[in-house]
Amino acid sequence: MERSNTNGLTRLNEISDKIKHYILLKASTSAATGLAIVILLQLFGIHYAVLWGLLAFVLNFIPNIGSIIAAVPAVLMAIVQYSPTTALWIMLGYLIVNLLIGSIIEPRVLGRGLGLSTLVVFLSLIFWGWLLVPIGMLLSVPLTIMIKIALQTQPNTKWIATLLDSGGEIGKYPQNI
Repeated sequence: MERSNTNGLTRLNEISDKIKHYILLKASTSAATGLAIVILLQLFGIHYAVLWGLLAFVLNFIPNIGSIIAAVPAVLMAIVQYSPTTALWIMLGYLIVNLLIGSIIEPRVLGRGLGLSTLVVFLSLIFWGWLLVPIGMLLSVPLTIMIKIALQTQPNTKWIATLLDSGGEIGKYPQNI
């Protein structure tokens, strides 16, 4: 029984470490988003660029809609300061930054850093977002990590955990299917 408790504690520690690492990686990609927004807005001469970049950083933790909400004040500032045309350029800039970082860079960074396939990170966002709506989007990667670690503990499910892995070798585990 003591060995079972030790295995359970080991798994909990592994989950805890992965979630801490996820938060660090997510904060890093959010900081990159915020910095890119600051640079974009300063290039256009938009007032309070650092504030809008900080807002982009914070709201980037809310998948999909956070980036849209973060863009609104800067776009409104562009209209007030310059023109609707400048505001359109700012919207395009936000779109490009969020597509590059949110859809390409972030899934790769999270996947490699957490041992999950990039595709699995992307699909987990869709699945958990669909299942649990906004809270599912926030928790998608931590939930998937917990499931992967749980699957790794049983010989019959290790192969599924390997499919979720970023560099797993399918032939690595014997199959009894």
